[in-house]
Amino acid sequence: MHQIFTVASKEFHDGLRNRWLVSITLIFALLSTGLTYFGAAASGAVGVTSLSTTLASLASLIVFLIPLIALLLSYDSFVGEQESGTLLLLLTYPLSKSQLLLGKFIGQGGIITLAILVGFGVPAIILYGQLGDLNILNTFGLFIISATLLGLSFTAISYVISLSVAEKSKAVGFALITWFLFSLAFDLALLALLVGVEEAITPQGLIQLLMLNPTDIFRLVNFIGLDNRNVSGVLSIATNASLSYTSLFLALIAWVIIPLALAIFIFKKKTL
Repeated sequence: MHQIFTVASKEFHDGLRNRWLVSITLIFALLSTGLTYFGAAASGAVGVTSLSTTLASLASLIVFLIPLIALLLSYDSFVGEQESGTLLLLLTYPLSKSQLLLGKFIGQGGIITLAILVGFGVPAIILYGQLGDLNILNTFGLFIISATLLGLSFTAISYVISLSVAEKSKAVGFALITWFLFSLAFDLALLALLVGVEEAITPQGLIQLLMLNPTDIFRLVNFIGLDNRNVSGVLSIATNASLSYTSLFLALIAWVIIPLALAIFIFKKKTL
């Protein structure tokens, strides 16, 4: 464990020194504050909008941003170090491949977690201070936890990419393709299937398909209980089903553990 936390500490402090953390935190804070106060500007009203509208707007934007940030933050974690020769140097130390990978994951995951916690936590506290509604803290708490798991899942996916290619240019290409497939193409394909072939998918079958995409699981976590007027597309069908937070969070955790285990397997088999 000592080796894992040594690597994690190095990765975390490297992340603190570069501009990633500040940039990500500012983006999240501006988004959450802007949508809270100006989310209803299109309808001619300015001010604190309803919690349901704010969460729906935030979740719809975050499913694009967090996966992209996580992939770009860690796509070169291994292939970059392999190209520069530092990966072999690291492995000359009394450190196993799995310890190195887990250390990087904890360190880089900590950067994303800190950015999400500050970026969304501070506006939530400000909003609570103005409205005094305890439900705001509970709702933003679920949002922050699910957003963190979403970021960790795409960090683990980026490790699989980074360990499966031999050049950084290929890694960034596959990372962008992965982002496009999960964040855009998957839902469009489901919608096309639902519209093009009547009764091709039952509501239960649709929910099972949505579990194949961590961005959809994240949205389901945050859309359950919201006003249906704020939910559109294929998710409007799934939110009417009896889904529990426990099952959705377990599905998100599985999206962290499975890619991470796959990355460890690939790293152990990889010849450097």
